[in-house]
Amino acid sequence: MSKKTIEKNLAKALLKNGDFAIKLFEYELAEHVGEYLKSKQDDGDKYFFAVTEHTNDVAMLLIDEQNTVYQNEIAREILKSLWRNAYVTNVKRLIPDIAAELDAGRLFTAGVKEI
Repeated sequence: MSKKTIEKNLAKALLKNGDFAIKLFEYELAEHVGEYLKSKQDDGDKYFFAVTEHTNDVAMLLIDEQNTVYQNEIAREILKSLWRNAYVTNVKRLIPDIAAELDAGRLFTAGVKEI
């Protein structure tokens, strides 16, 4: 899949309130929750999120400050509340980086230290 197509799918899910795929979450993100929690703690991150895309489907995971794990639409809403007015700007800035990671065959992950 091309990087442009991945960017389009990410924009639909993250910026246009599109649907996420629970099966993709279960297949690509759920198995990594333990290592994501450890990475968040080791790095001293306030929260952590991961995004994946495959065959036009998108999935997302977010771990909040209390180490609660959220998936897909709920994860998107939590990230919106954390970033408030900066959500759209931040996501637009991140989409090319997310797409590049995914196009290279890696999951996109990000730990955030400050809000």
